[in-house]
Amino acid sequence: MLETLAIEAGQIILGIRANGAGARLKCDGSPVTDADQAAEEHIAAGLRRIERGTPIIAEECACDGGVPIISTDRFFLVDPLDGTKEFIKGRSDFTVNISLIESGVPRLGVVVAPARNELFSGGYGIAYRCRISADGSVDEREKITTRNVPIAGLTAVVSASHTNAETSALLEGMAVHQRLSIGSSLKFCLVAAGMADVYPRLGRTMQWDTAAGDAVLRNAGGCTFRLNGSPLSYGARGDGVDGFENPHFVACGDDVDALGMMFDLSDTYSS
Repeated sequence: MLETLAIEAGQIILGIRANGAGARLKCDGSPVTDADQAAEEHIAAGLRRIERGTPIIAEECACDGGVPIISTDRFFLVDPLDGTKEFIKGRSDFTVNISLIESGVPRLGVVVAPARNELFSGGYGIAYRCRISADGSVDEREKITTRNVPIAGLTAVVSASHTNAETSALLEGMAVHQRLSIGSSLKFCLVAAGMADVYPRLGRTMQWDTAAGDAVLRNAGGCTFRLNGSPLSYGARGDGVDGFENPHFVACGDDVDALGMMFDLSDTYSS
């Protein structure tokens, strides 16, 4: 059901973009479009039908002050259009993201890249990469797993719009021989599919930005850690929308020891 909802939201987004998405700025200066809001409304309505009573933390509603109080360890995180800047520019690397959180862990996740006709999903210890047909059905379902660290060096994936000096400095301390640049939660998916080895993010992200891709990665055999070495967890860490801001993190396709990373970077970076 989560896959169906995400595909339908992607179709809504493409339909709106074809007729003009109506971009504007939110109070935090980030862009939002009619497509973000329409997709979120569709997803939220669908999740309420599927599992009534489970809290839904969705980006646009949360940014408008609609953050429900979470009194349970089980809730949904939704980013209806991750990579809005890429979407506005006419690029294809934007995604729809739906995830289910249980006890701070992203258990299920779906990432749909509607302009690429591509879907990634993860849950119950299995992750998939799929093609989306013209009628919105899923075909070519392929199981994906992360890869072992290559002897020749790491392939790192970085943000197309948000790479900063801190991230570059961290990468310089690793045995990185190739860097890939892409927008949205597809960065997690490249690592999950064994096309990259590491995705560091030393900048502001929100939990709805990362949870679905993180779920795909973890179910493909990878992991996501804070810079102090602890697993990235999910849940309110304070009041309002800022309570869902992530610390800096590194997503890995293999375990930390195999990558040979030093995660105790608290003297250099805030975590």
